[in-house]
Amino acid sequence: MSKYEDLVPRFLRYVKINTRSDESSTTIPSANRETVFLNQLKEELKEIGLSNVRTNEESVYVFATLPSNIDKDVKKIGFISHIDTADFNSGNVNPQFVENYDGKSNIKLGDGEYNLDPNVFESLHKYSGDTLITTDGTTLLGADDKSGVSEIISSMKYLIDHPEIKHGEIEVGFGPDEEIGTGSLKFDVKDFGADMAYTVDGGAKGQLQYETFNAAGATVEIKGTDVHPGEAKDVMVNAALLAMEFNAKLPVYERPEYTDGKEGFYFLLEINGTPDNTKMSYIIRDHDRNRFEERKEYFKKIADEMNKRFDYDRVHVEVKDQYYNMAEVIEKNMEVVDLAKEAMNNVDVKPDIFPVRGGTDGSTISFKGLPTPNLFAGGENMHGRFEYVSVQTMEKACDVIIEIAKLNAEK
Repeated sequence: MSKYEDLVPRFLRYVKINTRSDESSTTIPSANRETVFLNQLKEELKEIGLSNVRTNEESVYVFATLPSNIDKDVKKIGFISHIDTADFNSGNVNPQFVENYDGKSNIKLGDGEYNLDPNVFESLHKYSGDTLITTDGTTLLGADDKSGVSEIISSMKYLIDHPEIKHGEIEVGFGPDEEIGTGSLKFDVKDFGADMAYTVDGGAKGQLQYETFNAAGATVEIKGTDVHPGEAKDVMVNAALLAMEFNAKLPVYERPEYTDGKEGFYFLLEINGTPDNTKMSYIIRDHDRNRFEERKEYFKKIADEMNKRFDYDRVHVEVKDQYYNMAEVIEKNMEVVDLAKEAMNNVDVKPDIFPVRGGTDGSTISFKGLPTPNLFAGGENMHGRFEYVSVQTMEKACDVIIEIAKLNAEK
């Protein structure tokens, strides 16, 4: 029987509740279904015995406290996860179990055409002997990040049920809209009350991340002059062709499909247009702050150079920063990372530290003054039908959370 009896049942309950965020919304939370789920979590946190359970009015995060059971002051530790899921079918999630997976066989997803093939998804080889939870091939699973939500709450319940485990004050927080990049913008560090924290939102066992991309979003709008093609000579300016020209001026090998590690990129997300008007959406990423700034400037320079050919500006660029590399904050005091490394080693998890080719809520929260690296939660192939998670990895995530609390109490 599992050490954390409620972990898997809790996870299964959560993933069956649709909490997909809505990128088209201007509200926080972006969808009422997130509010409903957050209110449900509030009641559960009260039921398991946490204190000061509340909704922060600005961020709509649900915060709660596990009081200290030691008679000395130690730093307050926080654990944070997001409750929304990605922009993929997230209704009617029907998880399936693969007991004692052999690490080499195809896993059929439901009754449809899709399989988890270890020749394609090589991460499967790591999970020989584990119990896997997968989708039925029609939806995502929602391990990102309902595995993190489940692990944090189950860990808190375990600490409440085992007062012999000594710990300082622990804060927990659950928020919306991480997947669309807006949920943590109003995170209230003062109300949360921790001295250092962790998002539990990573992937495979052992992941410990404190370095992320610097990130910006960019839009390009091009205004053309559309006339009948039979009368177009010296008159027509085709906005769609100008969009193609703009994109061609970006370095071909600085795209996501050609880069890895700390290499940055430009990524064309969407293009919609006609000869009269064309719009493009991009994201710009780089781990190095100086190189990040250079990328944004180069983007604007392309527009300036193209506009010199016309009587007025036809190419309009808008660039907005989204988040920054949290290593700038965390590397000034690595205590929060060292504590997690020690905890992982103590519970036989090998720390896997590498720069994230993405971002987490911790990126924004760290720059608000609360150092917040990212711990593994277990999900693999996130954001789609091939998502899965190992039960044993989720249990190890709980072990790490509890060990961090124990080690902090000994400081």
